[in-house]
Amino acid sequence: MNKRSIWCCIFLLCSWGATAQVPTDPILQFIQQNPEKSAVYLIRNDSVVAHLNENKLMPLASTVKLMLAIEFAKQAGAGIIDTARRIPLSDLEKFHIRGTDGNAHPGWLQYEKSKGHVENDSIALMHVARGMIMFSSNANTEYLMDVLGIDQINQNLSLLQLHPHTPVYPIVAALFLYQNPKEKKEEQVLKAIGKMSDQDYARYCYQLHLQLKNGTQLKESFRPFDVTLNMQKMWSDRLPASTVRMYARLANILNQRKYFSPAAYGVLARITEFIMENPANAGFMQHAGMKGGSTGTVLTKCMYATLQDGTTIELAYFFNHLTFKEVNQLSAQMNAFELKLLTEPDFVRTFADALKK
Repeated sequence: MNKRSIWCCIFLLCSWGATAQVPTDPILQFIQQNPEKSAVYLIRNDSVVAHLNENKLMPLASTVKLMLAIEFAKQAGAGIIDTARRIPLSDLEKFHIRGTDGNAHPGWLQYEKSKGHVENDSIALMHVARGMIMFSSNANTEYLMDVLGIDQINQNLSLLQLHPHTPVYPIVAALFLYQNPKEKKEEQVLKAIGKMSDQDYARYCYQLHLQLKNGTQLKESFRPFDVTLNMQKMWSDRLPASTVRMYARLANILNQRKYFSPAAYGVLARITEFIMENPANAGFMQHAGMKGGSTGTVLTKCMYATLQDGTTIELAYFFNHLTFKEVNQLSAQMNAFELKLLTEPDFVRTFADALKK
């Protein structure tokens, strides 16, 4: 699941002075040394300037939550949902499985309480959506799947021509597939799940999601320590998947602000462009948004920005089959890597040239 340490509240603004030689970037170096684990697609001013494994289907982790943000914005812009509607925190808690989200949901709640947004144990629907992106709350994500409709969310895959893309489904509920009954061995569980098609897998996960929503004993039955490392790996491998090329395309749609209604883009900006609330970022960008995701073996990011001079940038970069150490090392370097792509044309050229070799 996405760890709170992964999401970027602001770009770290450093004094990146011009130099005769561009120093080696740790993420670029990793990509060069591990191309089989990496995929990248970078667009600058509507021109593709760097790409690697752009058509390779890879797990999205929490980056898939952009699909929910888009459907939320569409429905809010059309007046189908009311973003000011108060949501009982207890409705969100039904989907919160402790120990599976890197403390994202409790961290979000603490943040909202500090802002005075929680009243009478309820919160506005808009803040639920923002928490899904800013803090990557899985509980908020599962709740919004129910509000928006899983079919409506998946219809956007065709609407936006995001092919290939496997079905979006409740990824927390999916963990309950991997409960290891005492009468079944690990290999039996993995073999049975491995036989499921993507559609059957998604359908079964949604059934488990409904059990959580209806307050059955399912949540109380979860035993996290029974989900073995092999099970966690299969769960990660079967997350909704797409390609960096498709998610760079999605970033372009969000950045250009031409596809959806102005009202929908206004809602999207509040959800995905929270980094613009920092004055330092507003100083060099007109607007910018992002979403990342991670598991124990996956690290993904989709981002877009329009700079004050009108330069547009869209980027998707995914990693898979990582070690836990690699996930931590790469995630610590993401802000600096992204900032260089935004502000250093020399590094953009170095990056593009390196991927051509």
